[in-house]
Amino acid sequence: MSYNPEVPYNSLPLLPPTAEVESMTILKKNITASRALSELKGAITNLPNPTLFIDTINLQEARASSAIENIITTQDELFKASIADLKSNNPATKEVIHYKDALWYGVEQIENRPVLTTNLFIAVMRIIKENKSGIRNAPGTQLKNPATNQVIYTPPEGEENIRKKLKNLEDFIHAEDDIDPLVKMAIIHYQFEAIHPFFDGNGRTGRIILLLYLKLTGLLDLPALYLSSYIIEHKNDYYTNLRNVTENDNWEAWILYMLDMVEETALKGRQQIADIERLMNEMGAEIQEKLPKIYSKDLLEVLFKLPYTKRNQLESAGLGNLKTVGNYLKELEANGFLTSEQVGKEKLYLNFRLLEVLKG
Repeated sequence: MSYNPEVPYNSLPLLPPTAEVESMTILKKNITASRALSELKGAITNLPNPTLFIDTINLQEARASSAIENIITTQDELFKASIADLKSNNPATKEVIHYKDALWYGVEQIENRPVLTTNLFIAVMRIIKENKSGIRNAPGTQLKNPATNQVIYTPPEGEENIRKKLKNLEDFIHAEDDIDPLVKMAIIHYQFEAIHPFFDGNGRTGRIILLLYLKLTGLLDLPALYLSSYIIEHKNDYYTNLRNVTENDNWEAWILYMLDMVEETALKGRQQIADIERLMNEMGAEIQEKLPKIYSKDLLEVLFKLPYTKRNQLESAGLGNLKTVGNYLKELEANGFLTSEQVGKEKLYLNFRLLEVLKG
């Protein structure tokens, strides 16, 4: 019986796949992808403060992952909203910040209990969507081509059936087998997206699961991979390769796509960290020369944690009282290192050179 995209895919095969998933082509690609990921991990570990740029990377990933679902916000607005006490009125910006919160929730959960479970998936989705929904329990979900309105996929139906497939996915994630972790990651991502367990938020939850799995397996210590940028650049290939697994059992093209995504984003991530680190050293030397009385390593780190900063952050870092650190920021602005902007009752200070590097 041929596959029919308009019929619920209740016969979605359980894992592991019966097809070959580690061909010679895949294994060769896996070597370069693993090397790039290892180099990124090493670059982060060797930073004086490994967590320094993580918020910035996570916000970029959150923005790109949300953009895949046509939830659009600008980098500038997002960075501003993440630091200002004034809550954003932009629904898209709110959803992107929820994504970042969901990612960190997942990281904290697997640090406390290193397992990926259906309950964790549900909790992540609820933070993203800011609601209390759960597993799909009503028929009618279909994925359509937005241009033609043609049905391209109908996921499995029935809550019990969906939960059984998720339990099989959990078992596969934690099984002790010989499948390389990066290859396994590609299989996990396909299966979660094919199960499509929620009414909404599946794509973003699935992409968070990717980062959590990399941490779970020790391939990354911190969720510092900007994966969604690659999917945006190769969006048609992403959906074509997903469909080819479903319709033709073509795992090789899908796994190669995912390995290329890991390799390319790891290489870009390492380069971006190097660019930020270089700028940080340059600005540090300039501030030390022009404003030796206020320069400190701690001050520099606050200025590079996110593009925007404010007095409270400098005070929290132990750099002085509000009046003192306010004077620091004014001097930095007067000497061309920062620009200021009034947002509500707060004054935010922008490290515009950092923002330019991030816009890349």
